[in-house]
Amino acid sequence: MNTLVICSGGLDSVSLAHIVAAEHRLTRLVSFDYGQRHRKELDFAAAAAHRLGVPHHLIDMRTIGAALTGSALTDDIDVPDGHYAEETMRITVVPNRNAIMLAIGFGVAAANGDNAVATAVHGGDHFIYPDCRPAFTQAFDAMQRMALDGYADVRLFTPFVERTKADIVTEGARHGTPFAETWSCYKGGAVHCGRCGTCVERREAFHLADVEDPTTYADPDFWARAVAEKEER
Repeated sequence: MNTLVICSGGLDSVSLAHIVAAEHRLTRLVSFDYGQRHRKELDFAAAAAHRLGVPHHLIDMRTIGAALTGSALTDDIDVPDGHYAEETMRITVVPNRNAIMLAIGFGVAAANGDNAVATAVHGGDHFIYPDCRPAFTQAFDAMQRMALDGYADVRLFTPFVERTKADIVTEGARHGTPFAETWSCYKGGAVHCGRCGTCVERREAFHLADVEDPTTYADPDFWARAVAEKEER
C-alpha cells in the first residue's frame, strides 16, 4: 500500500512514518506551516523524511493559520501547564486544523498515485480535539471517497485512533523510531518545557510503555505531579 504520512515532526507522526516505512510502502511525508509558535517541529519532520529516504512536502498554510484565531498554538496566548484537561487545553485547539490538512493530504496523494493517507491521531486526543475522534475520521474517509470518486482510490489510515500514546511509543520503539529526533513541546523553546500538556503526555507515555525517554526537559519532574493531580480530580 503506497502511503503518504501527515507528519508534524512530533513523536506520534514520526513514529507512524517509521511504522509505515517498515510495514507498507512509505512514499512521502507532508507537513504544514500554519504559523504555529512551535514550528521548529517542521525541522524534525524534514529530518525524518531525509532519514527514511522519501520526499518532504512542506505546505505553506500561514495565511490560513492567521485566520484561525484564538488558539495558543498560533496567537500570543500562554500555553497552559499541566496534564490535558478540557477546561485548560481547549485553548490549544486550532479550529478544523486536521480537516484542512487531511483534505490537502488527500489531494497530494491522489495527484501522486498513493493509496492511503496516514495520520497519527490517537485516543488521548479525543475529548479535546474533535477532528481526532473516530466519528470524524470515519466520516472524513467517506467524504473523500466521494470527493475523488472516479479519479483516485485513497483511504484514510488511522492505526492509533482507538489506542493510546503509550501504544505509539511501544510500536515506535519496536520499529526503531529515534525519539530524540522528534519535537512535541507547544512552547517551542530550546528544549522541551516539561510542563505543557503535550510534554506531560509525552513523558507519561514513555513511563506507561516502559520505554526510556531520551528527551531533555527543562522541568523533568513536573509530569508526575501533573498526572497525580489529574487522577485526584
